[in-house]
Amino acid sequence: MSNETVVTAAMLAIGDELLSGRTKDRNIGHLADMLTISGIDLKEVRIVADEEDAIVEALNALRGKYDYVFTSGGIGPTHDDITADAVSKAFGVPCEHDAEAMALLADMYRRREMEFTEARQRMARMPRGAAHIANPVSTAPGFIIGNVHVMAGVPQVFQAMVDNVLPTLKTGTPVLSLAIACPYGEGEIGTPLTAIQKAHPQTSIGSYPRYVGQRFSTEIVVRGRSEEVIEAAGADVRAMIDDIRRRKENEQAEA
Repeated sequence: MSNETVVTAAMLAIGDELLSGRTKDRNIGHLADMLTISGIDLKEVRIVADEEDAIVEALNALRGKYDYVFTSGGIGPTHDDITADAVSKAFGVPCEHDAEAMALLADMYRRREMEFTEARQRMARMPRGAAHIANPVSTAPGFIIGNVHVMAGVPQVFQAMVDNVLPTLKTGTPVLSLAIACPYGEGEIGTPLTAIQKAHPQTSIGSYPRYVGQRFSTEIVVRGRSEEVIEAAGADVRAMIDDIRRRKENEQAEA
């Protein structure tokens, strides 16, 4: 029986600016890196506009399918920051000013000698019963409700919130990887590589083509949760490369 533990996650990136191309997302890659290190499989990423129904629909689909959902964007002070409202609607609870968040923000603006305006107070709104995600960068907290972690879209703040969230999560068996350089293109390795993948179902084998010096080559990456399974698949990949090399040498010798 396998002792492997698999923990899954999805990300929901929210913002019209992402879909228009005005803002280039930096949070998806960072979260993927951090979750991989932690042994959590990021299985799906969705990007939606600042539309309440779209956020609710995506969130409800993801939170029922994966162990964790992480959102980015839409918890600022402006009218189009509607993530807190949408998350509240998805969970069927009121969205309200959180007393602790109000106190944190009021104190911060007081120290900065700035008015704690109605717009700024919007950053203290969250679903009733949500727990805080600390924000050491700009104070306004993210929040957790159920298996959903709601975080800011500003990369520096998002990264700080991820750092605070990760130690609280259950983790799985980390995925290991083995990279093998292959001097042949995907057209030549596609069929035998498919057979190798079928023979090693506990692995995931990816091929990544390269074009250098007017020649195609491929990097083959074998992923799995134990050294034994990836080494077994890796041995078959190397044998495949050797077989192709010998076949080509024979063809040249007969030409």
